[in-house]
Amino acid sequence: MNMRKDFEIRYRIRQVICAILGVCIAALLTGILVERRMEWVEAKMSRTQETLAKEVLRFHVLANSDSEEDQAVKLKVRDRVLAYMEENMTPELKEEPDAGKTRAWIEAHLDEITDTAGQVLKEEGFSYGCASELELAYFPDKQYGDIFFPQGEYEALRVRLGEARGHNWWCVLYPSLCFTDTTCTVVSDEGRKGLKEVLTAEEYEMVTATSDFKIKWFFFGDNGGNS
Repeated sequence: MNMRKDFEIRYRIRQVICAILGVCIAALLTGILVERRMEWVEAKMSRTQETLAKEVLRFHVLANSDSEEDQAVKLKVRDRVLAYMEENMTPELKEEPDAGKTRAWIEAHLDEITDTAGQVLKEEGFSYGCASELELAYFPDKQYGDIFFPQGEYEALRVRLGEARGHNWWCVLYPSLCFTDTTCTVVSDEGRKGLKEVLTAEEYEMVTATSDFKIKWFFFGDNGGNS
C-alpha cells in the first residue's frame, strides 16, 4: 500500500511539474509572438506616419514662456497670422488646395508672416522679436479634435516668439484645418473632407481610429481594413 501511495504521489507531482512547464513554455512562446507582432505593428505605423507626413503641413506657434502674458500673445499672433494667410493666399490655392503649392506660397511669404507676428508683439508692448521658418520638426503624438496624428517628423510653418520656451499651439495648415477650428477641439466636415482627399483609406483610418488602429492591425494585419 505504501509503495502504491508513493507511486501515486510521485505521479501527481510529475503531472504538476509537466503542467507548470507547459504553462511556462506557452507563456514564453506567446510573449515572443506578441513581441514580434508588436514590432511589426510599430513598423507598419512608422511607415504610415512617414507617408502621412508627406501629405500634411502643420502650423506651430511657440510662445516665449509659460507666463500668462506670453501665452495670451501667442494666441493673438496665431489669429493674426492665420488671418493674413487666409486673406492673401490666391483664390486658386484656397479653392483647390495643393500641398506643394501651399508650401511654396508660405516659403515665398515668410518675411511677411514674420512681420505680421512682429506687429502683434509691438502692438501688445512686447520687446522680444520673432522668427518664422518652414522646416521639418519632430512632434509627439497629438490629438486634433477626434483626429490623431502619430509621433514623428512633419514639415511645419514654425513661428518662434522670443526664446520660444513656452507651451506651443499647433494645427494642420494643409489640409486647411486651421481655418475651420483654431481651438483644435472639433474637425469640421470641410476639414475632414480635405484630409480624406489627400490620404489613402488606410492612412485616414489610422488618424481617425487612434488606439483602435494598433489593436486592429495587431489582430488582423493587412486584412484589418476589409469588411
